[in-house]
Amino acid sequence: MYFPHWIGVAIIAAAPMIAKSEPVSLYAAGSLRAALGEVVQNFSDTYRIDVSTSFGPSGLMRQRIEAGEPAHIFASANMSHPRRLEKTHRGGPVALFARNRLCALAQPDIEVTPATLLDDMLAKKHRLGTSTPKADPAGDYAWELFNRAENIVSGAAKSLKAKALQLTGGPDTAKPPEGRNAYGWVMEQRQAELFLTYCTNAVLAQREVNDLQIITVLPELAVGADYGVIVLKDAPEEAWKLALYILSPAGQKVLASYGFDVGALSDSE
Repeated sequence: MYFPHWIGVAIIAAAPMIAKSEPVSLYAAGSLRAALGEVVQNFSDTYRIDVSTSFGPSGLMRQRIEAGEPAHIFASANMSHPRRLEKTHRGGPVALFARNRLCALAQPDIEVTPATLLDDMLAKKHRLGTSTPKADPAGDYAWELFNRAENIVSGAAKSLKAKALQLTGGPDTAKPPEGRNAYGWVMEQRQAELFLTYCTNAVLAQREVNDLQIITVLPELAVGADYGVIVLKDAPEEAWKLALYILSPAGQKVLASYGFDVGALSDSE
């Protein structure tokens, strides 16, 4: 995947010339917790710059920023939330820095394959879990998958949206114990037989709950997720350095190691 060189040039051009001595405050999508957590640690170790992090559903994180919380950088699981902040003159430009895809988590006792996934999601005997649309882009992407299902089975979109249990990513959804992957925990509690989430989240969930199945979504249903990052208005110079580090080969290599699709790696990486 290719990211245009103008993104880095635009960020450099927009960066302030005078540094401010304060920790960098990063707000980011929950699906980035592990990967971006490692990127931030590497950045801090390399440049001796302190970074505070806060992770959660992208829509809720945007609302917190709009409410005045002191974020310097926002890394979202879609492009629309940071673009909304850019449109309201809270920062910019917005840069695409990674891509993700939807997969399905399945309980170990469910016989399901990529070819049967849609039928299994529609089956009355199977509870289907998703994240919360509007609050969490993963939920929006699940709804987009449901719309695509309509092209395969008439009435599928309405049926899937009606039965989907919004188990994560909302302001009032149950929170997992500290340190637990939300999707692994939901499935371990058997709140659903099937759960649509990012493939990267599915891998982390399976690491915690080893017997969970990860089911690939067929191309005709596949939905991709574009991740955008924005440096917010009046952020210190160190925030721009972190944004560039996320876009650099060093940052992109870490994201790739967690299953994200990236485009800033050289052939030697």
